[in-house]
Amino acid sequence: MPLLTIDQGNSSAKIALWEGPELIDEETFQRRLHRRDLEAVIDRFSPRKALCCSVTGNGAEMVAWLSRQGVEARELSCELPLPLEIDYLTPQTLGPDRIAAAVGAWSLFPGENSLVVDMGTAVTYDVVTSEGHYAGGNIAPGVGMRLRALRSFTARLPEVNGYGETPEFGNDTMTAMRAGAVRGVAGEINYYRSLLPEGTRVVLTGGWSRRVGSFLDFPVTIDSCLVTKGLLSILLYNEKI
Repeated sequence: MPLLTIDQGNSSAKIALWEGPELIDEETFQRRLHRRDLEAVIDRFSPRKALCCSVTGNGAEMVAWLSRQGVEARELSCELPLPLEIDYLTPQTLGPDRIAAAVGAWSLFPGENSLVVDMGTAVTYDVVTSEGHYAGGNIAPGVGMRLRALRSFTARLPEVNGYGETPEFGNDTMTAMRAGAVRGVAGEINYYRSLLPEGTRVVLTGGWSRRVGSFLDFPVTIDSCLVTKGLLSILLYNEKI
């Protein structure tokens, strides 16, 4: 019987099924998960255990429903045994998606320093040390949020899509806004990387990772399934202890 991981973000959700470390099925939804989505998974795969990571507040509801279907389900939190030590001063306020992404990077690059950048509605910058500690991180508006904020909080700036011509310096208002948002995040990544030990891995995930990653002039790892891999790593870790 397989393992189930659920990653519910602000704008999308990902369900994945695993046999041990092997991915056997996955599906991405550009919305919040509905019960019928979970029903389809239960009917098709009959998972024995599940780990849910939700930033929208519906994690406990999903876990309760799965438990009623006979699945041993838990919601990710700092209270669950983890492969990383959490050094955050208020671990109970640390987003489960940030925990999962950090563990995902550690599972890919154990024993290495990593800067984990998750670019969705918000962009988070999290640090994993070579000793296996989550050292902390920062939160900033994502590319789309920056562009929407410029449109919403100014009198004359237009609505701009984050994809399109993005020169180093804009040659009109639209390219100026786009370059400011997209290249601004790229600049932040470069800055945070400069604060960390030489050789630190930069691991990108989230919907904007490939777009922003194309503006970086140093090697990065882009993994759209980083949170999902972290959830699996936590599930497997808890099976061993």
